[in-house]
Amino acid sequence: MKIGILCYPTYGGSGIVATELGMSLANKGYEVHFISSALPARLDITNPNIFFHRVNVQTYPLFQYQPYDIALSSMIYRVVNLYKLDLLHAHYAIPYAYAAFTAKQMLLADHNDIPLVTTLHGTDITLVGQHPSYKHAVEFSINQSDTITSVSESLKKDTLQFFNIKKEIQVITNFIDNSEFDDCNECQRTQFANPDEKILIHVSNLRPVKRVEEVLQILKNVQKKVKSKLIIIGEGPDMEKINQFLEENPDLISKIRLLGKVNDLYRILQLSDVFLLPSEQESFGLAALEAMAANTPVISSNAGGIPEVNIQGETGYLAEIGNVEAMSNYTIKLLSNEDLLAKMKKNAKEQAIKFDLKNILPIYEEMYRTTIENFKKEPAKVKQ
Repeated sequence: MKIGILCYPTYGGSGIVATELGMSLANKGYEVHFISSALPARLDITNPNIFFHRVNVQTYPLFQYQPYDIALSSMIYRVVNLYKLDLLHAHYAIPYAYAAFTAKQMLLADHNDIPLVTTLHGTDITLVGQHPSYKHAVEFSINQSDTITSVSESLKKDTLQFFNIKKEIQVITNFIDNSEFDDCNECQRTQFANPDEKILIHVSNLRPVKRVEEVLQILKNVQKKVKSKLIIIGEGPDMEKINQFLEENPDLISKIRLLGKVNDLYRILQLSDVFLLPSEQESFGLAALEAMAANTPVISSNAGGIPEVNIQGETGYLAEIGNVEAMSNYTIKLLSNEDLLAKMKKNAKEQAIKFDLKNILPIYEEMYRTTIENFKKEPAKVKQ
């Protein structure tokens, strides 16, 4: 089977899932073609079954904004024709589902066609997709997809609430490869904290929706009861809030490590005691799942699909969005009880195994086969 994957090349959740899925398929012998504006962050192009096609946008003075969607559609059209792809998989509705639909219409003009799977990842539905400039196009392109999947039950519910979707949405959760999480080296832990200190960690793109200021406030509250350090991994616009907090709380400067983007995320997660995720919005909570795979319990908000991953009182604790006091108290409770912490570390790992790649990949494979079989039964046409 020859599969075309359309995705963002960045470190965001949709790009990571798309890349890991494609590489896993390639390892099983599928021919996988990535179509994107840049090389996806985690993509291993040394695999002989992986092909990368960069979308280049020609600049022209007439255009205030460069027409990426047109260039993307043209590239999809060329790759499908040149490599005889069997299926397209768009990760994120904007612009990939719409561009794929446009490419399909170009193919139809050549008496050709290809099935399209669209996976909804979160903000393409709950945030960006709600904007009046995009909403009707998003709804249209989703309905033109041959198969629609979402990464959580919560996101499926939101999609059906916000849009008039005429097809069934299949939930296929995000996944992780637990084999990538090796045992940590205790010697490395001393790089971040003293032996008598606990380590809190937060990983995100530091956008406002991640509420990083609450992560900082949790550390401040926890410090009053438990010796601890905070590691923040990621880059984004809310770095300004972090710098402002440090100016206002100089006594905590030595308690916070800002690492930016890192290549050894898994190892750093394994050194940590608690993962903090106070997000205002999360379609699934992939970062929380990665923490659990590293034996790290999660203190989080109950936003979106997080409760489908983080189980209250078992793998960590959940609180209402914005309830910093509750999240702080839960963190103190967990860090003050070694037996409870050990139990939740074990539970977190067991929960992560349920979302292991080996359990989720066969679901994708079966979905692909079913999509192609059903597509062959339908005549090629512009769908209404």
